[in-house]
Amino acid sequence: MRLAILCPGQGGQNPAMFDMARADANGAAFLAQCGLQQWLDAPLADVLADPQQLYANRYAQPLIVAAQLAAWHAIADELAAIAGTPSVVAGYSVGELSAYAVAGVFDAAEAVGIAARRAGLMDVARQQAPAMQHEQGLMSVGGVAGAAARVVLQRHGAYAAIDTGEESLIAGGASRDLRAAADELAAMGARTGELPVGLASHTPLMQAAVAPFSDVLAQASCAAPSLTLLAGVTGQAIDDAAQARSLLARQLAETIQWAACMDACAERGVTVALELGPCSALSRMLRERHPQIECRSLSDFRSFSGALAWLRRQAG
Repeated sequence: MRLAILCPGQGGQNPAMFDMARADANGAAFLAQCGLQQWLDAPLADVLADPQQLYANRYAQPLIVAAQLAAWHAIADELAAIAGTPSVVAGYSVGELSAYAVAGVFDAAEAVGIAARRAGLMDVARQQAPAMQHEQGLMSVGGVAGAAARVVLQRHGAYAAIDTGEESLIAGGASRDLRAAADELAAMGARTGELPVGLASHTPLMQAAVAPFSDVLAQASCAAPSLTLLAGVTGQAIDDAAQARSLLARQLAETIQWAACMDACAERGVTVALELGPCSALSRMLRERHPQIECRSLSDFRSFSGALAWLRRQAG
């Protein structure tokens, strides 16, 4: 078995996203010491119970990274006994921070704080945009060739934020520009859908956040990846700490090449992929693009033991 670990981005938060980790000694220990609460200005229980806060960028980014890394701490030892060292680690949007921590680039607890700072800088960048661009978002686009979709987006001042396939992508931009593009795309037979993310992540509208986030990363302890770690903006393996910092900062304002990341998993012989949750979007996309790869998310199971039992079956 050649295993890939996948770390998704925003959109799958839910009130139960920490339940499995809290029930595990290692996961609970990580949550107790990672400093998540200090980055929230409200009790964690209140944030999880309020959909408006749960999906707010300032909370979503540290919540997602903390949940994924708590899950990783819960399963890492048993996973190593089953599958050995993961062959590939890749993260999608803010999930790339989690992937960096899994690969040993950042300390896991420090990655939660980096996620909080990242969210704050992106919120500032949104507020610094012209007034007509303050309201931003992301939108899924499917059922039309990516090249054609990009032409429409460009015509309306919107951008391709994440490349997910030949006939699918995630668009980002000012909300009014996305709505205009959605109308034209619908007339072409495309499917579009607003995502619960209030930022034009991975587009030039986030450029103002790149330099200050680079400063944040420069102050963080950083090492070369100990595992094969894919960069979102290139789909290629990261070689060293300096490159890791640079590529992670660039992805705030550049298109994420997720289709290339999925292809890199296949090219590197990955046979099984496990998504750390709290959603299952990445495992679904990888399964559709490369059906020979067995893909599941932790969110598909009611316990970590169920996920580990599935992995044992894949290992034969």
